[in-house]
Amino acid sequence: MRLEVGNPLQLTETMRTRLLAAVRALLSDPGLKDADDPVRLAAVVLMAKAKVATNFRATITATDLGRWVGLKPSRIGHHILPQLRDRGVLGSNETVSVAGRVTGLQCWVIPMYRAQHGGDRRHALALSRVELVVLLALIEALFAPGWNHKDGRVTPAGMLADRTGRGAATDRLGLLLMVLSSNSKGWLQLCSGSVDSERGRPAATVARLLGCSPTGGAKVLSRLQERDVLSVDRRETASGLRARSRVRLLPVAKAHGIAVREAREAADAVFSDLAVTASGDLAAMVEAVSPVVTGVQGAGEGLEVDLADRAGAADLHASHASVVTAVVPPQLSGGFSGGGREGEGRRPGRACVREDQAADGESAVAGSGRSVAEVGPLRGEKPKESPVDGQEQAGGVAAGAGAGAGARLAVVGGRKTQQGRSELPGDLDLRVALAPVSWLWTKLNRWQQVHVVKAATTELAQLRQVLDWAGQAPSVLASRLTSRLEETGGEALIARPYGWITHRGLVRRPSCSDVRCDDGARLDTGADCDNCANILHSRRAWRVRIAAEVDQELPGIETDARYREIEARMRRHAEAEAADLVSRQSEAQQRAERRAATRAEAEAQAAIERERAAAEAAVRQAVACEDCGRERSAGLCEACDHRRQTEALIGEAGLLAATWSADPSDQVAVAAVAAEVRTAIEDAIAAEWAQFQKITDPAALEAAGPDAVEDAAAHNAFLTAETAAAEYRHEALVMLGRSEDAQAEARKAYATELAKPWHKALPDSDDALCAATEAAAAAQTRTAEHLLAVRLEQLHTQARPEPVRPAPWTQRLPELAARPLDGDALEVIA
Repeated sequence: MRLEVGNPLQLTETMRTRLLAAVRALLSDPGLKDADDPVRLAAVVLMAKAKVATNFRATITATDLGRWVGLKPSRIGHHILPQLRDRGVLGSNETVSVAGRVTGLQCWVIPMYRAQHGGDRRHALALSRVELVVLLALIEALFAPGWNHKDGRVTPAGMLADRTGRGAATDRLGLLLMVLSSNSKGWLQLCSGSVDSERGRPAATVARLLGCSPTGGAKVLSRLQERDVLSVDRRETASGLRARSRVRLLPVAKAHGIAVREAREAADAVFSDLAVTASGDLAAMVEAVSPVVTGVQGAGEGLEVDLADRAGAADLHASHASVVTAVVPPQLSGGFSGGGREGEGRRPGRACVREDQAADGESAVAGSGRSVAEVGPLRGEKPKESPVDGQEQAGGVAAGAGAGAGARLAVVGGRKTQQGRSELPGDLDLRVALAPVSWLWTKLNRWQQVHVVKAATTELAQLRQVLDWAGQAPSVLASRLTSRLEETGGEALIARPYGWITHRGLVRRPSCSDVRCDDGARLDTGADCDNCANILHSRRAWRVRIAAEVDQELPGIETDARYREIEARMRRHAEAEAADLVSRQSEAQQRAERRAATRAEAEAQAAIERERAAAEAAVRQAVACEDCGRERSAGLCEACDHRRQTEALIGEAGLLAATWSADPSDQVAVAAVAAEVRTAIEDAIAAEWAQFQKITDPAALEAAGPDAVEDAAAHNAFLTAETAAAEYRHEALVMLGRSEDAQAEARKAYATELAKPWHKALPDSDDALCAATEAAAAAQTRTAEHLLAVRLEQLHTQARPEPVRPAPWTQRLPELAARPLDGDALEVIA
């Protein structure tokens, strides 16, 4: 069922607050820290397009996602989606057509997926179906690409649909955040505190929403103002200067019926002079800001310059000359040779501008900053000597030449093997569990990856059986891998990734016999294992006891000899404990085998019983009906069963009517009442059947089968008799409730309730009278039910025939002796 949504810009305050909290929670996820605006916008779009029916997954292609984000499909496939996967924000599986061709991706946003399955419906990302539909409708109104549906419906293009290329994702994300941060009149809630006076409070507000510099916020405002989606008004203060500014989102105001000026103001009316003179959208800031998490922040909070130096900030950069001197440290690209050529009409200053960065990322040029010719051969040339050969050959570990601050050490040496898939498995639990060893995963070949997946799946299954909440298994396994990596010293020190993962990283190392123990800690709580503490305390107690025995038995023994004797006795005690443990384990195994054998025997016997019951049911089903002779009716067909039940209900209804309208001891009066009731019910059955025939097509009823009419008539009679019996029972209770006995019980209950201690002070109060009335009604009902049960039992006893008792043998023997014997009997006696 498709939900219909009105104007998505007419959001209620509750819905606006809920959606804004969800978008902020997603953007503030650790996986999106320092991410480009296209990457963040793609995550928001995929979250909005998630469907509850498909377990919060969205099916989309790179081309469609590029139209939503405002970028080309190649950039989506080679930059946006890989970043989302590497950051642990997106999980995806390929969708394949019947012909085996890849048709798209089935994506799920991992932070939202975890929130939806975490059980806390108050989580900001635990959006309901209605909230997801409203969020998607709002995004469609703002920057949907527009398309035609198969059923003829048309989804129009959004306001920023034609805004593509550089900075398009920033403008779209900024417009979405501003719309969600505005009120019903379209006014944007500006940030508080001191701001950069050169940029203004509107620019600072947008900067804090997007996590960029005030200069970048000013440019976003300028571009959106040029497209008539917002207006910036400046009001006079007490000093007469137009120093107070406010921002109105024009589409929101129009959606709420507020008249706004259609003519757009000049883009440089408020802040364009600042934007034009800026060297870059996200240049170094006087007032550094960070992405907003919980709201529009004020000044003085812990902010850092992070977005200004991001590669994604290039989407907002102004045009530069053909050769540029880097002002900020260049960031690592995706590892491609042309990483510096994403701009239009620009060339990198030199070929290795992004390939010679220092490993710590602090300087623009690694080493002494030699020229390309001095570093090594040109691209395409085969080096005569590998520059890595001389670097840490003994340890087999070398740092990548272009590694950034977050890069890992690369293992060199050894023979080259066939690599498997670089991405972690598509299953979400496996992705979470194996995330700490994602770098080691890339070093495995396909066969090794398959066996690692099997081992991880087995360990997850065991953890689910141990943990109180099975959903914690992936995170517990990830914590185990993280602690094992810390013991080893890092991934770079692991020479054999497959052996380390399968024999050290994944396996549980119990310190005691408790299945929840792993390295002396509880898997379910994370606290120290009590059983391990008990074992340690027991061993210490045994050592003290053995030391006391040695001192008592061997007084004056030398220290070294005493130590050796204590150790020998401790060793014998440990061997005895081990032997006892083996014996107990063997006994436990034998008991388990006996239980398994008993269980198998019981299951076999149950199977035999089921087969026997099925055979008996089949034989019983083949028996014809006792009343009408219909074949395969299990002894009684449905129509005859309904007839018997109808007859029993008519008889019961007659007795119910006789309980209050006739003397139970007068059988003639009881029979007369029963006859009247039978006539009334049979007339009602005939009337119901006539009504049924009027509303039913006889041809259709006859086409249903040869016995359909008979079955329908019997069922109709049963329903009518059942309803009549219920009505006669209710009438009998009402009439018996008016009897003298019932009235007397009601009066007694009423007086008893008023005489209770808590009613003596105010016997005429409303509470006392109400309680007394309820007690009287309950007593009257109980008395009527008792009278009905007693009189029904009396009537049933009178209607039941007296059992015929055989005459005693003292009376029967003379009669039998007087009978003459027949001829055969005489011959036998003779």
